[in-house]
Amino acid sequence: MKSIFALAATAVLALSAMPAAAEYARIQSKSDFVEAVNGKRLTRPLVDLRVTSGGAISGKGAVWEVVGTWTWENGYFCRTLVWGGKDMGYNCQVVTRDGAKIRFTSDKGTGESAVLNLR
Repeated sequence: MKSIFALAATAVLALSAMPAAAEYARIQSKSDFVEAVNGKRLTRPLVDLRVTSGGAISGKGAVWEVVGTWTWENGYFCRTLVWGGKDMGYNCQVVTRDGAKIRFTSDKGTGESAVLNLR
């Protein structure tokens, strides 16, 4: 009986030591965004992108080339994108960051989100 209690106590202590859920903070300015991404790759499985301070987007998504441009407008990352020859259009996105992770949420924060690693 003591060993079951010890095992349960160990499990509770291990769970309480787990890190808290991610705390993403919104990136509010172009300069803060450039500081976050400059010289880094934005990656996730099958995606490897570069976003330059000069407004260019390039890389790969799955096996297809990704190219585009971006601007910073009224607190949003606004981009045009072509992926594998398909025009993905213009979209303004909320950008948030938690350490080495950056999250883009389409449609000014009301659409789908993508989390990428900053490497």
